Amino acid sequence: MSKIYPIVKYGDAVLARPAATVTEFATPELRQLLEDMFDSMYAANGVGLAAPQIGIGRRIAVVDCAPREGPPERMVLINPEIIHAEGKQTEEEGCLSLPGFRESVTRAMQVTVRAQDAEGNWFERTGEELLARAFLHETDHLNGRLFITHLSSLKRELIKKKIKKLRQDGEW
Repeated sequence: MSKIYPIVKYGDAVLARPAATVTEFATPELRQLLEDMFDSMYAANGVGLAAPQIGIGRRIAVVDCAPREGPPERMVLINPEIIHAEGKQTEEEGCLSLPGFRESVTRAMQVTVRAQDAEGNWFERTGEELLARAFLHETDHLNGRLFITHLSSLKRELIKKKIKKLRQDGEW
């Protein structure tokens, strides 16, 4: 039975801490967590989800950048690390943990990630454009960083101020 997890919002301590390395693979619990993460990501209309975003401080992320009309392109990234990045792209970026906020962020155009799958096998995958951005965004989450760390301090402070107001109004 699948579970849709609520998305943890900015301000929760789990989002600010580096996640713990995963050491156990091929377990029923891990397989269920991965299914729940995909279901939670799809329910929130995301293209990526890191375990800390559902309150779980482990180095696990799921990604699916396929168009919603087409077949899914599900990817599991466990203990991922960016091993190569090149080029530049600047696009609007958002985050499920910062609902309602989108800003232009410059990231690498092409990225290679090295990660483990649900069985613990290591693999490498290269992505461009949106997939590269998703690899970087989700890896940032696992390192305790959010996309707003890539913004100017002025933009970051404006967002924090808006969130503080939303929190005071009981809307965050």
